[in-house]
Amino acid sequence: MTEADAPLQLRSGAEALAAPLPPLLAEAEHLARNVHMGEHGRRRAGLGDLFWQYRPAQDHDEVRSIDWRRSARSDGAFVQDKEWQVAQSVTIWADDAASMSFASRSELHSKAYRARLLGLATAILLSRGGERVGLPDLPPRSGRAQIARMAARFTEDGTGDYGHPDARGMASHSRALFLSDFLGPLEPVEEALTSAADRGVHGAIVQVLDPAEEAFPFDGRTIFESMGGTFVHETLKAGDLRERYIQRLAERKERLLALSRLTGWQFLSHHTGDPAAPALMWIFNAMERRL
Repeated sequence: MTEADAPLQLRSGAEALAAPLPPLLAEAEHLARNVHMGEHGRRRAGLGDLFWQYRPAQDHDEVRSIDWRRSARSDGAFVQDKEWQVAQSVTIWADDAASMSFASRSELHSKAYRARLLGLATAILLSRGGERVGLPDLPPRSGRAQIARMAARFTEDGTGDYGHPDARGMASHSRALFLSDFLGPLEPVEEALTSAADRGVHGAIVQVLDPAEEAFPFDGRTIFESMGGTFVHETLKAGDLRERYIQRLAERKERLLALSRLTGWQFLSHHTGDPAAPALMWIFNAMERRL
C-alpha cells in the first residue's frame, strides 16, 4: 500500500466500522419521536421548582414551608409540594450473546437488533426527560454524546450462547432495564435481580422472542443447533416435541413473572414480529412507575 492509498483505506475502514451505527440510531430516534409520552412529569413530591399540589401541613413540616395565602382560605394550614426533579440513573442491559442473533425469517430483525432498538429508544426518551442513562460498563450520563456512546456499544457482539445481566455496578435506588430472550440458565438472572432489589434498584425485564420460538412451527426431520454452535440435536419427529416445548416456555415465562413480582420489577414478553412502539410505551411507563 502506497502513502497515497492510506487515506482511502482509512476512510473505507472507518465507513465499515460506522456502517451499523446510523441505521440503529436513526431508527431508535424515529421510534422515540413517534411514541408520544406527553409531559415527562415524575409526579413525586421532592426537590424542584414546579408546583405539584397543595396538601395539609403535617407535624414534621417546618413553619416556613406553610403557604399562608392558601391556608387563609380554609381552617387548616397547607404546604406546597414540588414535583421531584432530581435526575435518576438508569442502566440498560441488552443481551448480546449468540442466541440473540436468531431470526426465523429474512424479513424479521434479529432478537439482538430489536433489544438494542428498544433499549436505545428508551435511553433517548429518558435522556430527553433529564435522566442519566448508561450501560453496565458505561456509567450513566445525560446528553446526546452519551446516546451516541451507547449506540456505538450496541454494535458490538458478545461471546457465549446465552447472556445474563450483572447488577453489581448499579447504584443504589437507581433503575434498570434488562432485555434478553432469557432462554439460558435462569439462576444468574435470579441472582442479578435479587442483588439489584436488595439495593433498592427497580426496573423492568423484557423477554424478546422470535415468533418461531413462541409457536414452534417445526415438523418432521429437523436439526436444532444453538447459534453458538455448542449444541446440536437432530430429530425425525420434531412435531412430537411441540407440546413439551410450549409447556416449558410457558413455565419459564411464569418463573420470570414470579421473579419480577418478588423483586418489585415489571415483566413483558415481546415478539420481534410485533411492532416496537407498543413495547417502548410499556417500557417507558414501567420505568416511570418506580419514580
